[in-house]
Amino acid sequence: MRKQNMNRRQFIAAGGAAGFVVARGAISTAATAGSPSTPGLMKLGDQTAPTNDVHLKYLARYGVQNICGYPAIEGDRLYATVDELTRMIDLAGKYGISIDCIAPPLLSSSFIDREEHPAIMLAQSPERDRDIDQLQTLIKNCALVGIPSIKYNMSILGVLRTGRTSGRGDAMNHAWNLSDAHPATPLTRAGRVDADAFWERITYFLDRVIPVANEYKIRMACHPQDPGVPPEGYQGVNQVLGTVGGLKKFVTIQESAYHGLNFCQGTISEDLENPGVEIFDVIRYFGARKKIFNVHFRNIRGHRNNFVEVFPDEGDVDFVKAIKVYKEIGYPYMLMPDHVPLAEADPGSLQSFAFCYGYIRGLIQSVAAAP
Repeated sequence: MRKQNMNRRQFIAAGGAAGFVVARGAISTAATAGSPSTPGLMKLGDQTAPTNDVHLKYLARYGVQNICGYPAIEGDRLYATVDELTRMIDLAGKYGISIDCIAPPLLSSSFIDREEHPAIMLAQSPERDRDIDQLQTLIKNCALVGIPSIKYNMSILGVLRTGRTSGRGDAMNHAWNLSDAHPATPLTRAGRVDADAFWERITYFLDRVIPVANEYKIRMACHPQDPGVPPEGYQGVNQVLGTVGGLKKFVTIQESAYHGLNFCQGTISEDLENPGVEIFDVIRYFGARKKIFNVHFRNIRGHRNNFVEVFPDEGDVDFVKAIKVYKEIGYPYMLMPDHVPLAEADPGSLQSFAFCYGYIRGLIQSVAAAP
């Protein structure tokens, strides 16, 4: 079966999205209008686009009060202006929804051969410096309007999957089996990127971005590479952020309270040999160091190099136990669904997301009520 290179938006678009596409990212700082959230406890969140009237009404219907926003940016700028951010905040506020994070139009989880703004990941100068400068402007603008976080991804291969498998009912689950993966080309336009080269690109970026994030107090949340690949690489690329060890190294490159992770529990589970046992200590490790800025709360069946993505209540990771660990570490930000199963009768996967909102909301309320 031929490998699929895709980004998170294409996960839902591939299933027949009707204007609502998966993105990723986000953290939260405060509860908003609607039913109350417990102060200091994690919040039900969302990371789907677009941030418009129709979709905001949908989110409010299911009790989602904190989201990652997608500002409408005019022209070819890679940053939203203060006015553009303010319009988005005001629109969400009509429905009692807080914008706790934004997703910029660069550094997404896209496949490098289709990426419109590849300079940072390709180490192309002076183009990457111009892109970094625009991201620095976005950080400043977020501080001016009170958006506390930006999510991003340092991706070359995008989201690797080998196809879909049947799930419960008429659901279809995305799958990855390394032994079935056959790249369309031996290399991407990035050529060979070994571990040293990849770390150089990451460090170059962090050295120029995190000091600005420190100055303006904006949390920068990086998503792990999805999935991990063998050390020798895949399509010539070593996914250095596709292991727990790589993520541990990443968070130490800059000593900063504003440098951390968009902690995709699903992706990190994919990187483990026994996720149902190992994931809890990984949560504790990064949580104890206050490096979890946002959680993609999704489940899998399987393990590194061979897994399927499933609904949160049917995977190998016990989500009741997981949310207790997030409470244990004092995690205060968003838990959000991600990579939900697809169904032909569910355009845009709105039903699948609604199921996940209710499931996560129930877990949050249960753990909040527990002594």
